[in-house]
Amino acid sequence: MSIPLDSPALALRAALHAALVADAALTALLGGPRIHDVPPAEADFPFVALGEAVVADWSTATEAGTEQALTLHVFSRSGGRAEAYAVAEAVAQALHDAPLALAGHRLANLRATTAEVRRESDGRTFHALVRFRAVTEPL
Repeated sequence: MSIPLDSPALALRAALHAALVADAALTALLGGPRIHDVPPAEADFPFVALGEAVVADWSTATEAGTEQALTLHVFSRSGGRAEAYAVAEAVAQALHDAPLALAGHRLANLRATTAEVRRESDGRTFHALVRFRAVTEPL
């Protein structure tokens, strides 16, 4: 299965990235616009990475649409769990119910659903998973 360039998933990812980079409170916590689709090998901590998306058909008998379950990742090393939670909360605040403009699509709903913080196996990295649910419709 190939993903069309006008995919609602790609349009949402671009809008999420733009919104996060533009959020002053989040970039202050990160020490700059450290929001990555694919983090560089030597990324500065803390940072946010756009993660997995599960896209499902949400169409009705009369209207097309998708439901997307998204995960954004926060990685922290200094400040540990407290920093990871603070950045995760800033990500949720920046995006929950945000009126994002999507290329070729309309965002009907974007909700933060869950957040969790775990310690990575290296013992010094904390990893927050911030999950969202989005519903989109074609324009």
